[in-house]
Amino acid sequence: MTFDVEGDPLRDLFGRYARADWPLFVVGVVTSVLGRLVSLAPPLVLGVAIDATFNDDVPYEIPFVPADLLPATQSEEVLYSVGIVVAALVGSVLLTWTNGAALSLFSNRVQHYIRVDTYDAMQRLDMAFFDDKQTGQVLAILNDDVRNLRMFLGSTVSSALQLVATVVGIAGLLFYLNWQLALVTLVAVPALAVFTLWFMRTIRPRYRALRASVGELNTRLENNLDGMEVIKTAHTERHETDRIRETSWQYYLRTWAVAKLEYLYQPTMDLLAGLAFAATFLLGGLWLVGGAPGPFTGDLRVGEFVTFLFMTQRFVDPLSGVGRIVTSYEDARASGERIVGLVSRPVVVQDREDSVVRDHVEGHVEYDDVTFSYLPDRPVVRNLSFTVEAGETVAFVGPTGAGKSTAAKLLLRLYDVDSGSVRVDGVDVRDLSLETLRSNVGYVSQDVFLFDGTVAENVRYGSFDATDEAVEAAARLAEAHAFVENLPDGYDTRVGERGVKLSGGQRQRLAIARAMLQDPAILVLDEATSAVDTETELLIQRGLARLTADRTTLVIAHRLSTVKEADQLLVVDDGRVVERGTHERLLDEDGLYATLWNVQSGASASEEFIAEVVARADRGT
Repeated sequence: MTFDVEGDPLRDLFGRYARADWPLFVVGVVTSVLGRLVSLAPPLVLGVAIDATFNDDVPYEIPFVPADLLPATQSEEVLYSVGIVVAALVGSVLLTWTNGAALSLFSNRVQHYIRVDTYDAMQRLDMAFFDDKQTGQVLAILNDDVRNLRMFLGSTVSSALQLVATVVGIAGLLFYLNWQLALVTLVAVPALAVFTLWFMRTIRPRYRALRASVGELNTRLENNLDGMEVIKTAHTERHETDRIRETSWQYYLRTWAVAKLEYLYQPTMDLLAGLAFAATFLLGGLWLVGGAPGPFTGDLRVGEFVTFLFMTQRFVDPLSGVGRIVTSYEDARASGERIVGLVSRPVVVQDREDSVVRDHVEGHVEYDDVTFSYLPDRPVVRNLSFTVEAGETVAFVGPTGAGKSTAAKLLLRLYDVDSGSVRVDGVDVRDLSLETLRSNVGYVSQDVFLFDGTVAENVRYGSFDATDEAVEAAARLAEAHAFVENLPDGYDTRVGERGVKLSGGQRQRLAIARAMLQDPAILVLDEATSAVDTETELLIQRGLARLTADRTTLVIAHRLSTVKEADQLLVVDDGRVVERGTHERLLDEDGLYATLWNVQSGASASEEFIAEVVARADRGT
């Protein structure tokens, strides 16, 4: 999805999403204009009726109505006038209802399309985007900004069209009745236009800042809600309240910056429009009492003057509402810019035009001189090379922050390498389609995420056609079936947002069950047993042994006892492989792995090792 980020975002969004429901928009526009024009009939007919009834010399004439359709007597003229007024009122109500229904349907459908497409574009963005972008800002775009567009399309567009129809219709009638007095009424229009242009240019950057502030406040609130347990256990409620107060105060300041300009604009518009009405009333009154004043010529009848007053008031009211229309437009424009900015972000990790599509892979994995960094010139993985034959298990071990998890994520193309290549069955993962790659690689993270749904739905996630029997079998393999059976509703128990109703070990076992159900050719286990006790870990290891028996497996582990049976151990330090081999061979080499093993198995850490750990921490590696 591409947009012209330098163009008008509302025009681009409207042009893309209005096509499917264009008839609804046309109906809304036509009925909006007709409804406003029809509402002008009563004051016009009233003026004609007054002049014809109280002045025998004035004929009963209604614009656009043929003479042979008009009544012949004064009593019939009165009845005819009342009938037109009633018909106009009823017609105006029906047209207004049709207009509201059509534009409401149109705007809500467009809102749906934009929200779904924006979400779809957002989830295709690189993981680097989510590393940098705060969730609250994204939610503000998907919710607040999209809703602003709906409100603009549903009400503001209708109001703007009605204003144009009213101004053009009234101006035409006023010139038809008395072009000289019409000039007096319309003299305020240029001043109103100039003032409105100034207002739009001044308020636009303020609305941009306001929309950004909404995202910042949402982010702060969401972070605090997610971290409520930490806040309570750390007893930092007052500190967080102060931070919310500061963020909310910034939102208030930006809201006030917009509001005070609106409060200046609206009364000024009312004043200019009111002066136009006062000038019309003054000049018309003098004209009736003493004849044409000054340079004006001709006669002014009472009925014409009454029509002028009614029309001028109806002319003044929509002009005074220009501020609301402009404000809504600028707010929607700022929202449109944020939406277009999100969906127009370039995506690095995506399918190439000639990407390779395969139903199944054998599982041969090769890292060839791979280097990767999150920040420029600060590589996390350095010149990493190793080969895993199909069906083998390779374990990454080493200090925290050594780059083990990052190296595994490169296999899934959550990020693309800076240099070198990662290959599956001899094909660079950048040349494989993402569907081929990710449907054949299962991933169990140490930070387990469960959706707010049932146990069965979370195990079945990604394998949506799996039967209940298959779900239970996967849970048994992951040693999860026993605790699931003891839940209130078994596999139909809701786990809560992020699985909050379950323990860390229970969540981790469900994640492993999910991977087992997917039955991938390649499996990545990133600290998959980090949140379980020793007894549960032994049970899960039994299940993992079944799962990894005939598939390629990459395991990241801190507990060396869980991976000592791996076909190959890679000891990673500072992004590099510093040792490799089997458990027995690495113990014999008496290097970093042997030291880590001795520490974890209960042996005392040597002073040299402790010194090295401290030095590494001081270096930030």
